[in-house]
Amino acid sequence: MVSRDAQIERVIRMVEEREVKFVEIWFSDILGFLKSFTIPKEMLENAFSEGMGFDGSSVLGFTRIDESDMVAIPDPSTFAILPWRAGRNGVARMFCDIYLPDGTPFEGDPRYILKRNLEMARELGFTAFMVGPEMEYFYFKDSKSPEVLDRGGYFDLIPRDEAIDLRRQTVLALESMGIEVEYTHHEVAPSQHEIDVRYADALRMADIVMTLRLTVKEIARVNGFYATFMPKPIFGENGSGMHVHMSLFKGSNNAFYDPNGRYGMLSDDAIHFIGGLLSHAKEITAVTCQWVNSYKRLVPGYEAPVYISWARRNRSDLIRVPMYKPGKELATRIEYRSPDPAVNPYLAFAVMLAAGIDGIRNGIEPPEPVEKNVYEMSEEERRSYGIGCLPGSLIEAIYVAQESRVVKEALGEHTFKQFIDNKLIEWDKYRVHVTQYEVDRYLPLL
Repeated sequence: MVSRDAQIERVIRMVEEREVKFVEIWFSDILGFLKSFTIPKEMLENAFSEGMGFDGSSVLGFTRIDESDMVAIPDPSTFAILPWRAGRNGVARMFCDIYLPDGTPFEGDPRYILKRNLEMARELGFTAFMVGPEMEYFYFKDSKSPEVLDRGGYFDLIPRDEAIDLRRQTVLALESMGIEVEYTHHEVAPSQHEIDVRYADALRMADIVMTLRLTVKEIARVNGFYATFMPKPIFGENGSGMHVHMSLFKGSNNAFYDPNGRYGMLSDDAIHFIGGLLSHAKEITAVTCQWVNSYKRLVPGYEAPVYISWARRNRSDLIRVPMYKPGKELATRIEYRSPDPAVNPYLAFAVMLAAGIDGIRNGIEPPEPVEKNVYEMSEEERRSYGIGCLPGSLIEAIYVAQESRVVKEALGEHTFKQFIDNKLIEWDKYRVHVTQYEVDRYLPLL
């Protein structure tokens, strides 16, 4: 492993060689909105040695005004030059970790929350939590209305498709920042697209998700369009998901793989991880699907999973075990299909890991896999299989999360309270809003 000092030396050398003048310091609030402040290159060494002070009371979910002093210390391993601002007097970015003035990690820093959960897994012998999200999103003409750029469908190749070039530019930009893209394609809905990045350790992947979302939006902007990760922007069409592939490692060995395991190749750790995810699925949904709009996607009939079941291959279940490369150790993983791409990735990965680890710790056995199409089952059939349903609205998800030991322990008491309070406010604002649907439906009748 490269030492921090060596990483700092590399950053300072690259800043000089690539003519970087400014460095943006990035971090996240509790909802996953990217925050940033900019320092000139002359302040880099000071930032690394002492950190940069800022007012935490102005950041959502951080602190009250009477305890607002925070210190941001850049992580040199995350240094990358922003390709849309490269060249002479260019701009780079680094993610940072947030500390209190006494040097204590700030418990409300989403990056620290994920680190703390990864450490919990390490205490059980798991050296890495590897994740690979599938990021779906839409391109529109602008941010004012969902006017699509194309009418393509799944994997369609459309002549003169403007989005193909947008995706190409985005992939090149991501690769220039050291982010490895596996593939990209048109998704099911009109103007809907997907970028899949190669799996990585959860902390690096959360940084990647934050970077990818900004990059997709920035490339769209410079081309005169708008990109959105809103879960369900178009009525009657599929919404955007963020299916998360995940596995635990012990050293170089995939802890989910057992050539003599159940269901062909799954270890007991994998089975119990699935059991934990299924057992706590309702509880973690407020974090993995955190917006009012998220629940317009989680409805039957649009491919998004709403029923709590698991299977091999089957894409109608909440959890599936991909079978692209059967028998290959490194490819053995599970796919959790309910999250959407508007999550805070640090918190989402943290609660998914916590739920799975709880399953391993307590030996939670999942029910038998359901290989039938769950959507086509009758309600009676689903009951006979013991298949439950995810929350149908944000308020349902909040009420379940409020009582969850796993979510509270994963987020920590500070962020748990801040998150729940924020979501209750969001729901209340939505609840009293009179929508166009209500005007169109009821005004002529009542």
